[in-house]
Amino acid sequence: MKTDEKEKGEMIMHFRPNVLAPIVYPTKCCVNHTCQETIVPHIHPSHTTNVNHHMFKHLHYYPHTQSAENEVMNQHFNCGPVPPAGMMPPTGMVPQAGMGPQTGPVPPFAPGPEGQMAQQNPYFRR
Repeated sequence: MKTDEKEKGEMIMHFRPNVLAPIVYPTKCCVNHTCQETIVPHIHPSHTTNVNHHMFKHLHYYPHTQSAENEVMNQHFNCGPVPPAGMMPPTGMVPQAGMGPQTGPVPPFAPGPEGQMAQQNPYFRR
């Protein structure tokens, strides 16, 4: 115990306080967050290939021409020294002995008495 004196002569006595058991409350949890930044590079490569296509178109042409030919054939017959009757060439056209080739139409194709072609020849038919 402890005593104090006051100015007027009075004495005050102090007693020890009565201390009870403490009341304990649940722990209050506090969380402090700290942040640290870490950079992780993610590389996604890509590639573009530009393909230029060149097409050669080969155009084939086949020009075609046509032509026509006319064939002419001649046949000469040696029918002997005297033509058949009615097939005598005009006067002056019969070859003489020792003369060159004949210059006029060759019998049997000379015109007959009525201006017709010789019909006695087996190679000539109308």
